[in-house]
Amino acid sequence: MEIKKKKVAILASGSGSNAENIVNYFRNHEQIEISLFIANKKDAFVHERAKRLNIPCYYFSNKQFRETQEVKDFLVSQQIDFLVLAGFLLKIPENLLKVFPDRIINIHPALLPKYGGKGMYGEHVHQAVVEAGEKESGITIHYVNENYDEGEIIFQAKCKVLSGDTPEQVAEKVHALEYEHFPKIIEKVVLG
Repeated sequence: MEIKKKKVAILASGSGSNAENIVNYFRNHEQIEISLFIANKKDAFVHERAKRLNIPCYYFSNKQFRETQEVKDFLVSQQIDFLVLAGFLLKIPENLLKVFPDRIINIHPALLPKYGGKGMYGEHVHQAVVEAGEKESGITIHYVNENYDEGEIIFQAKCKVLSGDTPEQVAEKVHALEYEHFPKIIEKVVLG
């Protein structure tokens, strides 16, 4: 008897490098399938990555996310079990939170609760970490709730921030942690 795979949709707003890393990790997984990508930007590079990876990628506007049931209805029609945010910069609407309770996972490029919230993403986070003179940074993988970066923390990993580090150097260290840990934590959470 064939095991029914858990179906994961990845939401991305940018280049999709984390999305690609996740796809490669689960490429021949027996229990988990990366079914599709959803992007909220028409010109996001994640569309190109999706073509190359042979993963369907769908575009929904911010308005469709915020003001309609289209995204929710689409995900339900595709029998998606989990949502993974990989550089997705839009607040998740309540209709998705209701349909996927404790089944939406995000990664944040800092050690929450520090450096989270609206506007704190990508280089903005690394800049703030360096300006504050932090000795460490890292990643936080967490469940998504109605507030930016406030869902229950699932996992954190740390890296050192050296006194001369630029925001770009901190970003490199943080990306390495993302690539190493995010797929493994997704696997743990999805398989329960």
